[in-house]
Amino acid sequence: MKIDKESLEKKIKIKENLKIGQRDFFLIAGPCVIENEKMAFFIAERLKEITEKLSIPFIFKASYDKANRSSLKSFRGLGFKKGINILKKIKEKLNIAILTDVHETKDVKLVAKVIDVLQIPAFLCRQTDLILKTAETGKAINIKKGQFLSPYEIFNVIEKVESTGNKNIILTERGFSFGYNNLVVDMRSIFIMKNAGYPLVIDATHSVQRPGGAGDKSSGDREFVPVIAKSAIAAGANGVFLEVHHNIKNALSDRATQYPLDKVENLLEKLKEIFKIANE
Repeated sequence: MKIDKESLEKKIKIKENLKIGQRDFFLIAGPCVIENEKMAFFIAERLKEITEKLSIPFIFKASYDKANRSSLKSFRGLGFKKGINILKKIKEKLNIAILTDVHETKDVKLVAKVIDVLQIPAFLCRQTDLILKTAETGKAINIKKGQFLSPYEIFNVIEKVESTGNKNIILTERGFSFGYNNLVVDMRSIFIMKNAGYPLVIDATHSVQRPGGAGDKSSGDREFVPVIAKSAIAAGANGVFLEVHHNIKNALSDRATQYPLDKVENLLEKLKEIFKIANE
């Protein structure tokens, strides 16, 4: 299997002034879920400052609703209307690209009016109706490979999106189920998925989760986030996905795996250096 040189030159459109391809290092980052407007703006502003300083293309990520929580008691977010309105404000006031996940076909059209990148959650990456509805918007789509799929199977998902004529696709690796309550990242999947010709991202925070590992919620091993991120960039990934928080001990979702906001700049500096060396 050999990566087509022509695919390295392709760019996908995120918004009018932002296009990315396999020769670009970029960041998708933000809190797991919107807890309140002040928190979302604070994190978005700080990430914008960091990425502008380091000249790294940036897409802000946050969820208005986390429909796949482990427990009924888990915090899901502020709901569709409040969440989307906050994301719209962030997009307009900070002039940055926004990504959020969609879980139901009924939400897609409304979300697409505001959001630049629509994300197919890992658990839903085989939901054909959701994928087609999302692809038909023509917006950029981030497909998160499910923990139950081999890297080869992601090509079936890509085919569904491309069948609508939409080729603004980002692919995200986030590990494979490894026994109960654990994930493992096989770096060979980076090379395999890059052959699709689309920008490839490593989800460094979800990759260190222990799904359901705390009984009524997921646990995880945050200390391995830099390990996964550095390894994947060295293996050929050209983007990194980080869920970050400025007050982790009080985070309402994914507390065990979100990365500290004050450590992001240092990590990105190292990842940018690795990317440069890996692509010389």
